[in-house]
Amino acid sequence: MKSKLIGLLAATAISLAANGTVQAQDILLGNLFAGAGPFATLAHTNAIAAQMAVDEINASGGINGKKLKIVSFDTAGKPDQAVVGLRKFAEDDKVMAIIGPFSSSECRVAFAAGERAGVVMMSMASSAPKLAEPFTYALRNTSDEGYMFRHVMKTLQDKKYPIATAAVAYATDDVISKTMGEIVLPNIMKAAGTDVKLSVTFQTQAFDLSAQVSQLKATPTDLIGVGAGPDSAVRLAQEMHRQGVKGRLVAGSTIADSELAKRMGADGNGTTIPTTFFGGASDKAKKFDQEFVKRSKAAGLDRSAASQFDAATYDIVMFYAHAMKESKVTGDPAKLAAERTSVRDFLRAMPPYPALEGLISFGKNGDALKPVYIIEMQGGKWNLIATYAAGT
Repeated sequence: MKSKLIGLLAATAISLAANGTVQAQDILLGNLFAGAGPFATLAHTNAIAAQMAVDEINASGGINGKKLKIVSFDTAGKPDQAVVGLRKFAEDDKVMAIIGPFSSSECRVAFAAGERAGVVMMSMASSAPKLAEPFTYALRNTSDEGYMFRHVMKTLQDKKYPIATAAVAYATDDVISKTMGEIVLPNIMKAAGTDVKLSVTFQTQAFDLSAQVSQLKATPTDLIGVGAGPDSAVRLAQEMHRQGVKGRLVAGSTIADSELAKRMGADGNGTTIPTTFFGGASDKAKKFDQEFVKRSKAAGLDRSAASQFDAATYDIVMFYAHAMKESKVTGDPAKLAAERTSVRDFLRAMPPYPALEGLISFGKNGDALKPVYIIEMQGGKWNLIATYAAGT
């Protein structure tokens, strides 16, 4: 399925070049998408959400009378390829701004390159603490994982779920997974009064997690914090069920795949995580969800709902369009550097914007201030159990 979407993106790019569809009067956005890597299952539908936003913007008149178009580059989830894509967009394609990259590993190097190029980049997923903070052209339509996981622990406390003891299981070969496992999860658990008994580690591609789960079984805990992507979380839940480990899985947004509940089934009962988008939260969210599912199926992708990363990608395009309209962007190549900077300046001072995910603005560290929804898995479905307004 993933290969179908990548093929579709490639075919679209070839068609645009061959037919001259991308014209001088078009304003371009670059899309750095991750077609492979530990978070590919979360990233491979982001392009659909981005195009939904572009279609809506163009149908309502475009950007100051000009059409908005997307050009794409597959980073394969690799930091060095994210930089290659950035340079292509900034120097060759002359894009106004960039959607992505996806992961914290990519952002760690791409944000510095984007600062040198003077082009705004906005990630829809990177959530390792403080990655955007040193830069002026780097923004993230995500919330810090620590901020979000604190809401998970607060919700568990409020509902009087058992949280006296915990273990942490995490991947060591990915920036955000390791950060979650070594810093975010244990520190916030301890701050909530939870005794973290042990940690177990694995590699992202590890298929057999029986040894790690045996360690968890030998030291039973109320909670098991997961620092990994969704594929690893599925394998962990399955092995826990096989060995009879009963601890509640908790995690940050690194496993916030809308399909995770379906993939885990009963093995994931009780799993509790934060997300910045929930399809049932509003009429606007429901409408987006329905159109997203329709377009995903048309692209040959079996999706039952949009993820927070799809919603964040849609909102990134909307943020850019809003900034370009308000900044009176013309798309004139002679004014490109100045107009890129005007987009940055507007976004960094933007008052709360009524986005798909809720009212959103950006903090001084470049991260979005946005609502947080706490969801719990039961019977192969996600249920909303708590909502927190932006900044609370």
